[in-house]
Amino acid sequence: MSGAREAVPARGRPRDAARDAAILDATLRLLVEVGYDQLSIESVAAEAGVGKPTVYRRHAGKAALVAAAVEHRVTSVPPATKTSDLREALLETVRWLAEQIAGQEIGLLGALFAGMRGDPDLAAEMRRILRRDEAAMTEHPFRSGVEGGEHLVPRAAELFAEISPALIVHRLIVVGEPCDQSFVEHVVDDILLPLLQRR
Repeated sequence: MSGAREAVPARGRPRDAARDAAILDATLRLLVEVGYDQLSIESVAAEAGVGKPTVYRRHAGKAALVAAAVEHRVTSVPPATKTSDLREALLETVRWLAEQIAGQEIGLLGALFAGMRGDPDLAAEMRRILRRDEAAMTEHPFRSGVEGGEHLVPRAAELFAEISPALIVHRLIVVGEPCDQSFVEHVVDDILLPLLQRR
């Protein structure tokens, strides 16, 4: 014998992608209907038509399940801006971000915000997702700006990621108006560029 260990065949059946999607879709529906606190693995399993162990085999707990459902829902990627003009790059990015936020259900956002306040595990998961998405969203416009000779304030990308979503959410939910082209231009010209460019 060579002493090499023989490969052990994988046990169990392959993961069912349709079942995975059913679990994540059920999680999102229940989040909107009952909120994060009332959501349970049992209720998700029943809504998805699977057993509770099936959910636990895929997700360690409620926070991990909800985070996976959020990632499952978001499929769009930020635009890869092809201009070296910072203003144009910011206009493209803010327009895309406004479309993404406007496309979310208000009930889902509310459930996530409330859950993050009460569950440190969910807060950590959501912040991980947000940091990753913020990095992807700011990479192109700020790299383009620097390559185009812009002089930006320190941590300009982080400042953009902090301000832009807050302005968009305020516009959509508090003011109740759409993020049309004039609003996007207002955000970029009157707020972002004066804050981000080093004078």
